[in-house]
Amino acid sequence: MTEQYYHPIAIGRLLLPGNLFLAPLAGFTDQAFRSLCVDEGAALTFSEMVSAEGLFRKSKKTEALLARADNEKVFAVQLFMNSTETSLRALPAIIRHKPDIIDINCGCPVPKVIKTGAGSALLKSPEIIFRIVQALSNETDIPITVKIRSGWNSDSINFHETADAACQGGAAMITLHARTRSQGYSGVANLEHIKALKQASSVPVFGSGDLFTSEAALCMLSETEADGVMFARGAIGNPFIFSQTRHLLLTGNIPPETPKKLRVSAFLNHLDKSIAVKNENAACREMRKHAGSYIKGFPGASQIRRKIVRASSREDYEAILSEWVELHPQT
Repeated sequence: MTEQYYHPIAIGRLLLPGNLFLAPLAGFTDQAFRSLCVDEGAALTFSEMVSAEGLFRKSKKTEALLARADNEKVFAVQLFMNSTETSLRALPAIIRHKPDIIDINCGCPVPKVIKTGAGSALLKSPEIIFRIVQALSNETDIPITVKIRSGWNSDSINFHETADAACQGGAAMITLHARTRSQGYSGVANLEHIKALKQASSVPVFGSGDLFTSEAALCMLSETEADGVMFARGAIGNPFIFSQTRHLLLTGNIPPETPKKLRVSAFLNHLDKSIAVKNENAACREMRKHAGSYIKGFPGASQIRRKIVRASSREDYEAILSEWVELHPQT
């Protein structure tokens, strides 16, 4: 039986109807994409990673990342910072946007983030994680959650210590991407780390890493007994992963491959949502990085990708994708 793995989840004062979340992804989980994932069944979506310092300095570009889609009944903001002072200075700007959760990034492996002392750099200093979470928890009743990695490298696996520090500070949930900072996104996520953290934790634990199919999500849930999963790269070009995973967990049946026409329809819907927020030219440029993922693995995909990089209007995209469907109607 698999239905036991899909269930409501309480995070602090917040009760969510499901346990399949969209992870924060810089450059991808913008308002339009999050809206599409909600349509497909994501119970909670996270903003792109937001600079606490940028918010404090009133950066319009940073502030824009906090806008929520009309269908996002619940919405989490993920922040990165290197100190308690920075997080508290940004808090008034965050509260104005009324997020349902504030998530602290302690896992980003990107060098430009690490060199500021934020992201994965915080894995080296559990005491700073404790102070940041405690300070925010004391200043707001919005649940504070934390995303961590297994450790800085294979010689410093310390997810228990960083999770404990976050929980002692008042964290309402921990998400573990079960790779080290030095691994980046290479290698394989270590499910044993998620399992061990779940067994030791007093708050909900979500797993992340290598979730590219509904079957992978079921495997993570069954092997680790995590409270839920957070899809990241596996959702890019594949917002259907939420409805597919829910179907698998509730019925035990592996969902069929999403038909090409439905993928094209979803892509154009995604583009329309983006155009509604940005101008058409900007939205079309942004969608080039999504397009390849929507058609990946299908016949003729490489030829279509070469055409898409020149698309500059919705009409261009629709013509290119319609041609692709006509050339390969059976897939």
